[in-house]
Amino acid sequence: MPPITYTISDLAKEFDLTTRAMRFYEDMGLLQPERTGPGGRNRIYSARDRARLKLTLRAKRLGLSLSDAKEIIDLYDSPRDTGVQLRKFLSVLAQHRRQLEEQMADLQANLDEIKEHEKEARTLLAKVDKNQP
Repeated sequence: MPPITYTISDLAKEFDLTTRAMRFYEDMGLLQPERTGPGGRNRIYSARDRARLKLTLRAKRLGLSLSDAKEIIDLYDSPRDTGVQLRKFLSVLAQHRRQLEEQMADLQANLDEIKEHEKEARTLLAKVDKNQP
């Protein structure tokens, strides 16, 4: 039974991507399709490429950079000890979590400031309304 392969259009459609995005992921080294046809214009993606694309999109949803995603995915491709892979993954996730927590703290501070301004504006408006005949 021959291995399952995919065209760029197959994967783009399956994952709701543009072919341009697929080529970008290839340029980043996340995908490594076989090149066929005149001048290597046709891309043939393997099941491995499909799995790497799925992991890349999952990492993107988590907010990881493509370089972090590539580093983690490449670790899983290597035959090394899974402990190294998992420690790296946890390290990247911890760093990303810290960034998100900092952003959330900044947003909360902004919301608190807005609430204070709203409170002051309502107090002033009540005084204005009270003094009008």
